[in-house]
Amino acid sequence: MIDSPLKILKNYWGYESFRPLQEDIIHSVLEGNDTLALLPTGGGKSVCFQVPALAQEGICIVVSPLIALMKDQVQQLQARNIPAVAVYSGMHPQEIDRLLDNCIYGKVKFLYLSPERLTTPLARERIRKMKVNLLAIDEAHCVSQWGYDFRPPYLQIPDIRDVVPEAPMIALTATATVEVVEDIQDKLGFRQKKVFRKSFERDNLTYVVRQTEGKPEKLVEILTNVAGSSVVYARNRRGTKEIANYLRRHGIKADYYHAGLDMPTRSEKQDQWVQGQTRVMVATNAFGMGIDKPDVRSVVHMELPDSLEAYFQEAGRAGRDEQPAYAVLLYHPQDKVKLKRQFEQAYPEMKQLRQTYRALGSFFQLAVGSGENQSFDFDIIRFCETFQLQPVPTFNCLKVLEKEGWLMLTDAVFTPGSMKIKISKEELYDYQLKHPRLDKVIKTILRSYQGAFSNYIHLREGKLANFLHTTTDDLQRSLDLMHKDDVIDYQPQKEKPQLIFLRARVDADHLHIDQQRYAFLKNRQLERIQSSIRYAEEEACRSQQLLLYFGEANPPLCERCDVCLARKKKVLTSADLKRYRQKIEFLLQREQLTLKELLASFSYKHQPYVLEVLEFLTEEGVIVQDGERLVLAAK
Repeated sequence: MIDSPLKILKNYWGYESFRPLQEDIIHSVLEGNDTLALLPTGGGKSVCFQVPALAQEGICIVVSPLIALMKDQVQQLQARNIPAVAVYSGMHPQEIDRLLDNCIYGKVKFLYLSPERLTTPLARERIRKMKVNLLAIDEAHCVSQWGYDFRPPYLQIPDIRDVVPEAPMIALTATATVEVVEDIQDKLGFRQKKVFRKSFERDNLTYVVRQTEGKPEKLVEILTNVAGSSVVYARNRRGTKEIANYLRRHGIKADYYHAGLDMPTRSEKQDQWVQGQTRVMVATNAFGMGIDKPDVRSVVHMELPDSLEAYFQEAGRAGRDEQPAYAVLLYHPQDKVKLKRQFEQAYPEMKQLRQTYRALGSFFQLAVGSGENQSFDFDIIRFCETFQLQPVPTFNCLKVLEKEGWLMLTDAVFTPGSMKIKISKEELYDYQLKHPRLDKVIKTILRSYQGAFSNYIHLREGKLANFLHTTTDDLQRSLDLMHKDDVIDYQPQKEKPQLIFLRARVDADHLHIDQQRYAFLKNRQLERIQSSIRYAEEEACRSQQLLLYFGEANPPLCERCDVCLARKKKVLTSADLKRYRQKIEFLLQREQLTLKELLASFSYKHQPYVLEVLEFLTEEGVIVQDGERLVLAAK
């Protein structure tokens, strides 16, 4: 071992001690065990694989489905002087080649890969030559069809263990039901079943549901009463802008954020919010992943989420500093109707899937049998206009094809421009003499960047254009000209979603969908939607509902949510007391029951009152406890 885990934590993160469970998880990994870590959002999952990887010789391979999250974690590691790189779709092949070589021969400690990149022949060949000390699988719930974000490429992850048989595996997730926990270990081929689970209970977070006709007005009221930084989640891009404008008109410093904004704009908005210059960020669910802002005092959802997993993860971004915070859902019965309608649209017919797939082949001019693992810039609006398709149904078709493992669609990803000089210094000098208009561009690049003759360099095109007192478009035209003249190899910066064909293109008539799995996924999603609706409508402790959903036994009432506070205001009448007592005694006369079994005989709505009556009956000696079971006292 290079250094002790605690010393590494102090040296790189500046913390004096680990959070609960982190140390146990790290020691399990260092002992060579396959380990599953279930920690809520903000629970410090990344430290659980980064520390043990740094404590050993070799490199850690991290599998993540989100390019933005990969890039963010790489930047955070590099800021701590820890060598880390990421390989993802849209990168230049020679850049990928160079990065993988650095992982073999250089001092890189972390290689981040998307799951579909992990199992390519190139990756397998290079990984075989690396000294891999750990396989870390982030967002591990994506491997499970029981989960809310199933991604077929995750099922191929175990194949890499043939290449690195000695390396243990750690899987990490913030949201997993009981079925998903078992499925993760099974699908990833765990050799040992070491599961570390931190309770999902958040003592400092108060969950609230507000049923209201006027959501914008209610939002202003909430933000007026709860001071501090906030995130407001809206369902679509247009909504983020409209709500942010509404808040500004009411004197609240707000901005909006969504994946359709270019990278410089997103970075600027995010930085202003993190630094406190913007108080409220109104965003789609594209916002929040990997952002380290502990002092968020409220997270407000303007719409009913389509799963409690997604809601729990987003709401959990409030109060990471362990100070009091609020997670508020604004609900109207019409939300339920919208959610069910969106659900029906999300599972299109086979005819529509084939039409979309056929159009993709034509759009990218792919021959049948070609395209496997190729990625393309993808503008869904231009695609729909070209083939006269409707954007929403088309997007739904793409998501189904993704879940079936035919393709993958990423969010917009910023890839900086890159270039390499292909000719000698003498030949370049001659070229400058013959093209005086390009001379200043070439000289500036040579002064600003090192190694352009031997390696690809990343160009900050906006800054370079400003320095040259020209526009980015003019600069790109100059670089394009040199590229056509075979003086440089140039790839312009881009920021577009990527569409990756995970399999070779087939004739659309032969497109196969596993109908049994399709029906299973559809039913699972319907169950998740129904759970969300129950969460919003049931008069039961909000925290308790969430904890039960994630499989925690006998979770306590939080005593803080809107339901618990309303219950405290209501006094049980003698008639209520008599009615509850009669049913409790009837149940216990039939058989002895645990508290959980007894509560299960009542609806969520009545459980808080049952607990009150049980407390009274216990104090009166009517009910006694025998181990974990409740027993009627002998009369």
